[in-house]
Amino acid sequence: MIATSSHPNEGIVNPASDNPADCLPLEATPSVAPSLTYSDDSDSQEDEPVIHRRQRRASTRLIAQNARDIQRITGESTAEFVGRCCGGSGGCCLGTRRGDVEYEEVALPDNDAFKSLSIKLKDIPTQLTGILDMPEKIVSFASIPRPATPSPTDSGVFFDEKVDSESKSEYICPGPGYEAVDTSIQPPRFVQPHPPHHVYPARIHSARELTRPGAEKRTYHFDLDVTDYPKEELVDFKVGGAIGLMAPNCELSVIDILDALMIPRFLRDKPVLMRTTKGRWPTVWGDDKPRELITTRRDLLTWCTDISSYAPSKPLLRVLAEHATAANEKKILLYLCSNEGSSAFCDFRGGPNVTLDQLLNAFPSSHPPLDELLSVLQPLMPRFYSLSSDPLESYQLRDHSQRRLVEIAVTVHESMDWRRGCRTGVGSGFFERQARKFIRAQNAGEKDAVFYAPMFKGLMANPLAKQFNSDGPMLLIGAGVGIAPFRGFVQRRLKQANCANKVWVLQGIRDSLVDEIYNGEWGVHESEVKRVVQSRAGTGRYVQEEVLNQADLVWYIINSLDGRIFVCGSSRGMGEGVESSLIEVAMAKGNLEREEARSFWQLKKDEGQYIAETW
Repeated sequence: MIATSSHPNEGIVNPASDNPADCLPLEATPSVAPSLTYSDDSDSQEDEPVIHRRQRRASTRLIAQNARDIQRITGESTAEFVGRCCGGSGGCCLGTRRGDVEYEEVALPDNDAFKSLSIKLKDIPTQLTGILDMPEKIVSFASIPRPATPSPTDSGVFFDEKVDSESKSEYICPGPGYEAVDTSIQPPRFVQPHPPHHVYPARIHSARELTRPGAEKRTYHFDLDVTDYPKEELVDFKVGGAIGLMAPNCELSVIDILDALMIPRFLRDKPVLMRTTKGRWPTVWGDDKPRELITTRRDLLTWCTDISSYAPSKPLLRVLAEHATAANEKKILLYLCSNEGSSAFCDFRGGPNVTLDQLLNAFPSSHPPLDELLSVLQPLMPRFYSLSSDPLESYQLRDHSQRRLVEIAVTVHESMDWRRGCRTGVGSGFFERQARKFIRAQNAGEKDAVFYAPMFKGLMANPLAKQFNSDGPMLLIGAGVGIAPFRGFVQRRLKQANCANKVWVLQGIRDSLVDEIYNGEWGVHESEVKRVVQSRAGTGRYVQEEVLNQADLVWYIINSLDGRIFVCGSSRGMGEGVESSLIEVAMAKGNLEREEARSFWQLKKDEGQYIAETW
């Protein structure tokens, strides 16, 4: 058994008690808090291997099993529902052809990109109905005129009145307001997710991989230097807070798109005047209004436009169809934008994630103008990463001066890619590329190599940060990289005398030999406060099962004065499983019915005692 020091009981409530006095805090009565225990089912060195393998829990919820369920949910008969979903014909779902409709055979594009889309196409009607109208064009480009008035205030850019050697040209280079931003390390100034402050290029002080070869997912640790971060009133980095990252799109993907659109190389980095008629783009959370900005085509695709995270939309396909010169490609794209192609479009959207360069290569005869394409694409949004340390205590020396650091952990997310086999997420892929560059430079002994992460002070009032400040006992439950913010919780707690021996951690991992992050980095009392549960080794259990094993500790903490239970990690599987286990604990320890137990935890959530930060 892992023992912890005793401390006063701050009010254990027994909802099943018949005596109301039993529910009052007993401040004068000393007791011993339950410790992290090893049950008969717990991992230990003596555990015998389990032969059977259990199916992983499904995170989906079945809501319809038959025609009656469909009618109850939609208010329509099965025939009406199928007809509405399939654009009135129903043939694509029912596998039959209508006798009164003329069909034609359309040759499919013969290229790897199109095959990777897995679009289910059979017979396409000759006449298509309900084709989506061309979307509104809200973006346009113009050459930069010789200024007669000050430049638009939104861009933060002014034109140089001095005429250089290219004065006879219709293009005039912008002045130092534009050149001041190095868009190789940070976005243009108008990308302002944290007004009135701009994105800050934080120098990467150190980077290392936390996981080992063989781990299913790679996780990296970063120390970011925020010593010179702009000062803000009443806002500072906090335990449990999260920084925002304005990650750029992969440079190779941007080049692929520029090549597919046949944009000449000399135009890609040439300053251009961009006008928008409405909306927030290309800012992140700016006002909805028209804009005039000076930028480049490459910067817009690199920093402002999401080219890989969203499923293709009908407006995007309609733009591609409008500019497709091959008859078969135009027909397929128009079919997907019509009533008759609704089912095929739904299957297409629900299939593997599709990137913009994949679409452009799948329909190679379509070369839409960049401004029309930008009018229908989604903005590139910031990614948020929880701090994995106590930001008030993280300092290191560099160049004979003390530098303030914030620490984060990033797990790399991967998905299939039609050209390279697999691709990484926008934010995690950027961090992995930076980490590998840093590690290579460090191994090569390069002292002058400098790498940056464009960040801003993101969420310092999120639930984890807001509810951390209490002196009561805490149970921290996390899986994978979701455990990272709790490292800062433990560091802060173990330094506070009145909070000593009041924090416990349940960490869920796959295999401690390859993917246990921050092992040995929790402080001197790590073995007393942390319990590791492995799902792919030993007895093969999940962290939600360990919650049941620690039922006494869970019930003690949630009924203590200022007691807190935090859950952080993926909502699929882990988050749902932990909530289900907490309900089971309340039913067993509180003698509650299931609905009463649900209400109990909802009440604790409303009171800020049960905090779940899942994604």
